[in-house]
Amino acid sequence: MAELHDLTAVEQGGLVRRREVSPLELVDHYLERADRLDTVGAFVTLTPERAREQARALGDVPEGASPLWGVPTAIKDLNLTAGVRTMFGSAAFADFVPEVSDNVTLSVEAAGMVSLGKTNTPEFGSPCYTEPDVGPPAVTPWDRTRTAGGSSGGAAAAVAAGLVPLAPGSDGGGSIRIPASCCGLVGLKPTRGRISGSPMYGDAVGLATAGPIARTVRDTAALLDVLAGRRVGDPFWAPPPSETFLASCDRDPGRLRIARFVEPVITDTDVDPDCVRAWEDASRLLESLGHEVVDVPVPLPREAVADFETCWAVLTAMSVVPPEREHLLRPLTRWLSARGRAVDGPDFGLTVGAVRRHAAGALAALAAYDAVLTPTLASPPVLVGAMRNDQDPNADFEAQKAFTPWTSAWNVTGMPAVSLPLHWTESGLPVGVMLAARPAEEELLLALAAQIEAAAPWADRRPPGW
Repeated sequence: MAELHDLTAVEQGGLVRRREVSPLELVDHYLERADRLDTVGAFVTLTPERAREQARALGDVPEGASPLWGVPTAIKDLNLTAGVRTMFGSAAFADFVPEVSDNVTLSVEAAGMVSLGKTNTPEFGSPCYTEPDVGPPAVTPWDRTRTAGGSSGGAAAAVAAGLVPLAPGSDGGGSIRIPASCCGLVGLKPTRGRISGSPMYGDAVGLATAGPIARTVRDTAALLDVLAGRRVGDPFWAPPPSETFLASCDRDPGRLRIARFVEPVITDTDVDPDCVRAWEDASRLLESLGHEVVDVPVPLPREAVADFETCWAVLTAMSVVPPEREHLLRPLTRWLSARGRAVDGPDFGLTVGAVRRHAAGALAALAAYDAVLTPTLASPPVLVGAMRNDQDPNADFEAQKAFTPWTSAWNVTGMPAVSLPLHWTESGLPVGVMLAARPAEEELLLALAAQIEAAAPWADRRPPGW
């Protein structure tokens, strides 16, 4: 007989709906696992009593409720959660307890989901590895000496280790898709404006968005349904879907034209043979499903990299840290902040405009295609500490670029993109492949991803210690 954590999140929600299990039973099951099995650096804060109180208060499933009503999850340590310590992965905020919750937390609670606590993230979500000063490194449960990626590394580690069935993350340059690849999961960065950034609206460029991390495409879609939607005051928003995102997983995507390229976008780097093999295998799988796969040149010019980096540095510099606590910041954060502060206002405005034009050019170049296929990462998950370099933050930053040479392209364009766990190395490490779609076409992207999952299922794979 399957254990509760063997079931998908939607299946667990079905048990709650049929009163075969209570939200409290699910919460207790996962809290016990988190307490006993979190050797992956998934959580920085557990809130067991708060979670149990929320579970008890849920009552009967209301009509029209999310399929995830009563299902446990956890909130990334970047998301404001009223009354719960939220450190943003930084020692400078080690004692910060916000008075308000942000849109992600409010949406999760409104859907009847129960958070077990805060998941691990690097300082301000900047690096693509999760090795903060306020917690242990987040590692992939497939090999606990290797990174879970970042910045949603704790969320991905928690899902992959079976400590929660699914979790929200956030993604400004790949921070959902990178850990999904490292942990053998599905990770979806939605289109720009799909999920509200209320109430902080901290990303003036439009690179970052929240999004779901899960073991299956259907669970991913169900969590996107929970998170999606606009709030009053949003500066931009995506048009609503024609049906639920979960329902789109049952839709036939039809015969699609799919562009592909493997050349790195943001830096010159070697691509591991396993990542190339995963991309080639995915191409053949797509062709076997009746799709046309077409080789295309890289749609973004290399000049876009400097503009993206300027925006990234300015956004890092916008993190408001009390002067008396700046010494607690990591060297990489201080280095990036210094780069950002060196950019004056007019130059920043010009750079944002340049990023918009790069995006427009890429969207025009890809307009004839329904989806775009690339590897997710340039290598399988690397050893903890392999990229971090406190003595030379510039080398740290360059190592991150070499590890993630494709993901940030779709943050620039605002396109939805998903990493799918289609490949494992001979030594058992997961390798993701990435598909992007036109802006606001998550429904088509999810229909395609569900078709791929049906043809090459992965959900029965379990890491050591499951």
